Amino acid sequence: MIITKPRDWARIKGNLEELGAKRVFLMGCGECATVAHTGGHAELMVAKSVLEGAGYEVTGLVVGAVACHSGGTRLEMRKHQHEIDAADAVVVLACGAGVQTAADAIAKPVFPGLESAFLGNVIRNGVFEERCMMCGDCVLDKTAGICPVTTCPKGLLNGPCGGMWDGMCEVMTDRPCTHVKIKQRLAEQGRCRVARIEPKDHSAKLKPGAVSMRPARDAKKAAASGEGSGS
Repeated sequence: MIITKPRDWARIKGNLEELGAKRVFLMGCGECATVAHTGGHAELMVAKSVLEGAGYEVTGLVVGAVACHSGGTRLEMRKHQHEIDAADAVVVLACGAGVQTAADAIAKPVFPGLESAFLGNVIRNGVFEERCMMCGDCVLDKTAGICPVTTCPKGLLNGPCGGMWDGMCEVMTDRPCTHVKIKQRLAEQGRCRVARIEPKDHSAKLKPGAVSMRPARDAKKAAASGEGSGS
């Protein structure tokens, strides 16, 4: 999931002041931002209180099911069109993808209410860790499912570094060394560690990322319906 953190309210208010906005519509996200406790209903109510305390009028609010879903967000915005029309600007408490989806869906100025931090795992309620950099050249098959680049503070593909001591990381001293963990897990699985992982193919990273699964889906539908079989 995308981990987000609250944005400085002074910056959000600065965005609104530059625009001369006095009326604001608020949008959150029912997925990642709700799980992260940054953009669910409770956080929107806090945002409403902060804005109203600063003299702004909040014309309405909604927690979209999935803020980064273009079709769903457009539908949600249409349901609240009257409240959005009454606003001078929209503040979105979601990741950057959610903010851009909202900006695509409406003509009003849209401002981010959160900072997108990283793609991470939920360790426990309210505790998250970055686990994937979406590099497009995954090495988890070689490292027992532990990403060395993401979870090593030095981003080392091969390790450990010279600072590792007694199995612990020298940068984050309360954590085991990523490369020691990899070695231990591989041993537990009866696997051998490769001598050296080759440098990543950075050309594999999609930027800007865009993938379409539709051709495969359409081919499956055609096969299921017998289209193109010649019968």
